[in-house]
Amino acid sequence: MAIVNVSDQTFNNEVESQGTVLVDFWAPWCGPCKMIAPILEELSGDLGDSVKIAKLNVDENPESASRFGVMSIPTLILFKDGQPVDKIVGLNSKDSLKNLIAKHQ
Repeated sequence: MAIVNVSDQTFNNEVESQGTVLVDFWAPWCGPCKMIAPILEELSGDLGDSVKIAKLNVDENPESASRFGVMSIPTLILFKDGQPVDKIVGLNSKDSLKNLIAKHQ
C-alpha cells in the first residue's frame, strides 16, 4: 500500500477508522525525519495492505500534532481501529518499527 499524506482535515477519515495505521509526524526541515522516510517506504512494501502508513507534516497541520501530544519529531503513533495504541519517538530501525506493529496485530 502506498504511503498517504494526511492533514488536519483528512486525519479522521484516513487514520481514525478500521484497521492498523502508522502515522509519521514529521517536518521537511527535520534531519531524522528525512532519514526515516526511506525506512517507511521499505516497511510499506514489506507489509503490503496489512498496515496503512500515513505522513502528517506538523508545520502545516499543528492541530493533529497538538491533539496527540507530539513534542518531538519524528514521532510515529500506531493506531488500531481508530485508537492510538503505541508511540515511538525519534529515528528507529525498520526492525523496531516492524516489532512495534507486530505487537498490536
